[in-house]
Order: sequence, then C-alpha cells, then structure tokens
Amino acid sequence: MSFKVIHYINQFFAQIGGEEMAHVAPEIRDGVVGPGAALNAEWKGEAEIVKTVVCGDSYFAEHEKEAKETILGWVKAEKPDFFIAGPAFNAGRYGYACATIAKAVQEELGIKVLTGMYEENPGADLRNYIYIVPTANNAAGMKKAAPVMAKLALKLMKDEPVGASIEDGYMNRGIRVNFFEEERGAKRAVDMMIAKLEDKPFVTEYPMPSFDRVAPNPAIKDLSKATIALCTSGGIVPKGNPDHIESSSASHYGEYNIAGVKDLTAETFETAHGGYDPVYANQDADRVLPIDIMREFEAQGVIGKLHDFYYATVGNGTSVANAKKFAAEYSQKLKAAGVDAVIMTST
Repeated sequence: MSFKVIHYINQFFAQIGGEEMAHVAPEIRDGVVGPGAALNAEWKGEAEIVKTVVCGDSYFAEHEKEAKETILGWVKAEKPDFFIAGPAFNAGRYGYACATIAKAVQEELGIKVLTGMYEENPGADLRNYIYIVPTANNAAGMKKAAPVMAKLALKLMKDEPVGASIEDGYMNRGIRVNFFEEERGAKRAVDMMIAKLEDKPFVTEYPMPSFDRVAPNPAIKDLSKATIALCTSGGIVPKGNPDHIESSSASHYGEYNIAGVKDLTAETFETAHGGYDPVYANQDADRVLPIDIMREFEAQGVIGKLHDFYYATVGNGTSVANAKKFAAEYSQKLKAAGVDAVIMTST
C-alpha cells in the first residue's frame, strides 16, 4: 500500500491563470495537478498524490487565517500520510504560502511536511521549522527539484533517519546532532585546508553567516536645499517598457528622464512588475513612484529639487547579487550628479 500525499500549489501551476487570477479562493481536486506528476513519477508507486489543494497567492496573503482554516480542514478530513507544497522557486507570495501552510499542517495536525523554493525566497525564513529543499529561482529548475524533493519526502514518510542537510538536500535548519565521524576532526580540518590551498572543492562543516553592515549616512541638515532622487523596485517604466525589463528575476535596470514631468499618467507610464496586480499601478504610476507628491514638495520648498532621472527595476525574484550590482552602478551616477538623498520605493 502506497503512502497518501496531499499536494499544495498556486493558481499558476494549477493552470488557472497568472497574476490576474491570484485572487482565487482555495479549492481541492482529486489526484495530481501540474507539478505533482513529476513527484508521483519519482515515487514509482511507493507514494501517491491523492488530492491537490489549489489557492491563489494573493488570496492566501490577504486571507491567511481563512485560507489556513479551510485547507487544514480538508487535510484533516483526508488523513494523508504526508503533505508537500510547491516547489515555489523564487515566487515570494507562493513561497510564503507554501512554508506557512506546511508549518501549520505539521504543528496543528501532526503530519510530516516538505516544501521547496529558492534560498532567497521569503518563505525560506521558516527553514528552522520545516524541511525546505533549495531550488533554482524559476520553474525551469523543476527537473532538478522534483527528484530531490521526492527522495527526501519518501525518507520522511518511511521514518528513516534524515542525514545532514548537505547529504539529503534540504536547507540547513540550524539543528546540531552529535555523532561519531570515521576520521578525527584534526585530519578532516587538514584535508579541508589542503583542498582549499590546491583550489579544489571542499565543504565546510561549520558555515558562518554573512551579514551586510551598512553604516547610515548623516542626516540631511536642510531638506529645502537638498536634491532628492527617486528609485524603485516596483517596475515603473515608460509606456511600452522600452528597456524590456523582465517581469521577474530582472537582469538590468532602467534610467529615465523626468525633467518637467509633474504627473505619471496611464498614457505615459506603466509597471513591468509581474509579482503584484498591475491594475492600480497602471492607472496611476505615482502610486508606486510618487513624482506628483515630490513635485508638490519641490514647489512648496520642502525639498530643494527633484533629480531629473529615476532608476527602476523589478524586485520580483531578482537575486540579491543583481540588486547590489544595480545599486552600485547607479549610485555612482547619483553621486556624480550631486544628489543628496534617495527615496527607494517598493510595492
């Protein structure tokens, strides 16, 4: 008899639609839907997805309590052996939903769970509570993600001992377990040092966290004489997106002249962002990039001047490395132009 599994996916992977359908309420379907087929294939009959729960990303984010109650009720009634969510890759709201509902199933129903997502996904913050398999940042990584997730899931279902994160392919959970190694620590340390000196691959046994520390600049003494620039990760671009900034996982940013522009209209500006409902931003892009208010401040003497250029990209799925690279580039342009401060808007 195979293990019974319930699978959680969002509206996109259920082929209901994209962002325009992210509002759909939870529903439960019989059998496999979308990416569940890849998981079932890996299990080879030892486990089977009997039900698939579908929920829109926006619905879960805006109605979390109701969504959790509904989904937990379905899972409790089905009495599965396992609950698996995603993988969500680098879709932020989807990742948050996968991790949150998986954690709830584990804690409130006592059912083992697993999900998968990109390591920079906000949902990955719950790695200390549940098993999360790291994936690529987009769905192209499904082929690699499915075997790892399926193998670890089956191990959990069978109550087999789970090894270290590097062995079983999950994100480090910060849990330490005492065990006996075949080789002494001194020899392992020397072997690691030699591998490093010879530029050979090695894996540290104790990875240290790395945190950016950015010292704040001194406060501006007189705003009425300051030049202020606007920048955004909300994807506000001239109509038609002339620089073809990607809707997710942006590889570049745009530089746009707003000299003389007092208001962003639906005829002249739009958003390229694929991670939120674009309707309101497309109606009035000032909602994300407040040029209208900044012009008022300029006219009232609250600020000295609004800089003639703004810089825009898309935060949705964009890697930290790319974001830092973008900022390093355009911050030099802002400094050279004599800008005193920057307002960075999001969504």
